[in-house]
Amino acid sequence: MKFLFDVFPVLLFFIAFKWGESNPALAQEWVQHFLSGFIADGKAPAEVAAVIFATAITLLASVLQISYLLLKRVKVDAMLWVSFITIMVFGGATIYFHSETFIKLKPTVLYWCYGGALLLSQLIFKKNLIKAAMSAQVQLPETVWSRLGLVWIAYFTLMGLANLFVAQQFSTSAWATFKLVSLVGIMPAFIIGQSLFLSKYIEDTEA
Repeated sequence: MKFLFDVFPVLLFFIAFKWGESNPALAQEWVQHFLSGFIADGKAPAEVAAVIFATAITLLASVLQISYLLLKRVKVDAMLWVSFITIMVFGGATIYFHSETFIKLKPTVLYWCYGGALLLSQLIFKKNLIKAAMSAQVQLPETVWSRLGLVWIAYFTLMGLANLFVAQQFSTSAWATFKLVSLVGIMPAFIIGQSLFLSKYIEDTEA
């Protein structure tokens, strides 16, 4: 449930973009009517109307997501705050400059922020953030924690590069699909693979 809650804005972006892509005239009309005041020259070109519409839906969903947690007095974890800030900045720039470039860069910036935080924490502050997040549930040798941190750094780095490649080499529609698949397909597969790798250490600890 937490995973679905976290990826909720991305799911909405995909659905809204696909709808806008299938209904370009209506998407442009809605963007022009509701968002013209937030666009630099007040005009929404037809070719980016679907992206602007989907981005606006995502911004609204992100605000509601954070507001819900704050009203429920639930602690908002650091990763969700970083995600919220990046979508506000890059999503806002996409709408204002009516350019899809910014929203396409957002996943890469987010991945590299995560990877950079892990790397700097491990190298400079000698603190393994993966261990800090998981040590209450899993007991592992220190060498395995270090290896796990490096694996996550590599994952975020590669996913950032993959997003750039898809954004530059393929259509916006293909990029939107990749963005969804990376969250609901690639990341869960990566986590499952990590769990299988860690299982032998957990069994050894229990033994």
